[in-house]
Amino acid sequence: MPSDDPVSAHSSASAGSPERHLLMGPDDLRRALTRMAHEIVERNAGVDQVALVGIRTRGVPLARRLAEQLSQLEGAELAVGELDVTLYRDDFAGRVKLPGGPTALPDGVQGRTVVLVDDVLYTGRTIRAAMDALIDFGRPRAIQLLVLVDRGHRELPIRADYVGKNVPTARAETVEVRLVEVDGRDEVLLRKAAS
Repeated sequence: MPSDDPVSAHSSASAGSPERHLLMGPDDLRRALTRMAHEIVERNAGVDQVALVGIRTRGVPLARRLAEQLSQLEGAELAVGELDVTLYRDDFAGRVKLPGGPTALPDGVQGRTVVLVDDVLYTGRTIRAAMDALIDFGRPRAIQLLVLVDRGHRELPIRADYVGKNVPTARAETVEVRLVEVDGRDEVLLRKAAS
C-alpha cells in the first residue's frame, strides 16, 4: 500500500502509478513567504498603498499568511481580499467546476497596488482571468503577481513579480500545493505521469 508520505512515495511508486517528489516542505514554504514579504516591502517602499488579493482556493490562505508577515515587518494591517475567477476563465464552457466561493475585495482597490496571490503559475490563463475580474471592481494603480511555484509553460505573456520557487516541469507533470488551511498540511509535490 503506498504511503501518504511524499518522500517515501517516491521510492515506493509501483509501475503504472505516478511518482511523487517533495519540492517544498513546511519550512521551505515559510522561508519563501518570508522572503517574498521582504521583496514586497522593498519594491513598494512599504505597504501603505498595498492590498493583497488571493485567488481561490489556495491563493487565499497564502495571501493571509503574507499579510501576517507584512504586518510583523511593517506594523500595519494589510487589506486582504478573495477572488474567484471561475466565471472569467476563457475555458469556462468546457469546465464543470462551479465558482468556489464569493469574491470579497478590500475597500479601496481603486488607485492602490494590488498583489494577486496564487499557488501555481502555469499557462497564465488563471492570472488573465483574475486581472479581468479585478478590473471589474475598480482600477488599481498597479497589479503585481506573487506565486508560490512557477512551473513554466506559459501560453500568455504573463510573468510573476514574486516567485517562491521556480520548478521546470514537463507538461505531463503536475505541481500539487497543499496548505494546512485547506489540506491539513504544508507541502508542494511534483507528480510525474505514470509510465
